[in-house]
Amino acid sequence: MPKTLIVVQARMGSSRLPGKVALPLAGAPLLVRMLERLQAVKTPVELCVATSVDAADDRIVELAKEAGVRHYRGHPLDCLNRHLGAALDAKADYIVKIPSDCPLIDPAIVDEVLGVFFEGSYDFVSNLHPATWPDGNDVEIVPTELLALADREAKRDLEREHTTPFFWEQPERFRLGNVRWKTGNDFSMSHRFTIDYPEDYRFIAAVYDQLYRSSGVFPLDDILELVEKRPDIKALNEKYAGVNWYRNHLGELKTITADMTKNV
Repeated sequence: MPKTLIVVQARMGSSRLPGKVALPLAGAPLLVRMLERLQAVKTPVELCVATSVDAADDRIVELAKEAGVRHYRGHPLDCLNRHLGAALDAKADYIVKIPSDCPLIDPAIVDEVLGVFFEGSYDFVSNLHPATWPDGNDVEIVPTELLALADREAKRDLEREHTTPFFWEQPERFRLGNVRWKTGNDFSMSHRFTIDYPEDYRFIAAVYDQLYRSSGVFPLDDILELVEKRPDIKALNEKYAGVNWYRNHLGELKTITADMTKNV
């Protein structure tokens, strides 16, 4: 049976919030809580935390072991090569890229994106082009053989750092699929469930304080209901809603427009 590997890229370094993946959430490190959510994915998958060979990231390996998840160590900055290394190390046929800044990711969304990929004839599927779900539910899947192609051919720094632009920037070359939120809503620029700033951590910690129980995984609908009832919680990081890495590369990305990002 073909093997699907979810790769969560994680490092201790962060210019805005160092060590964010080790911050406490409901009595456990943030990365462990996120992996707990991904362990609820129903599609047959294996999890892997991909970190760097830097000694500072020894802590990431400890967190992966705490969660009972395999790990892989690769290049500190070349995330494309690191993802490929993780895939080859695990002998995986397909790679699912999910960044470690998504501690509120809904496993049902992961299942939905993977379902579209495996039921269709695609080279690459995500829920990001264009995005519609609240920011922080990022799912991308690609066959390992195509990831190896990207590793051979991708030259731009942003392609190496962000792993998948090589695919979604070439719609004329690859069969691309995108999974939109079935509600018809677009909360990608208004609801921020990812972590990059101290305010994001305060928001996510508040959500966990309100919703986390010993049973673990609470769904996206519960988070949306909470922020509707508690606008004070949504306001904690609202000023960063819509801020993403695209803002630094608008002149280089041909498939991204200015309305898909926001400056701080």
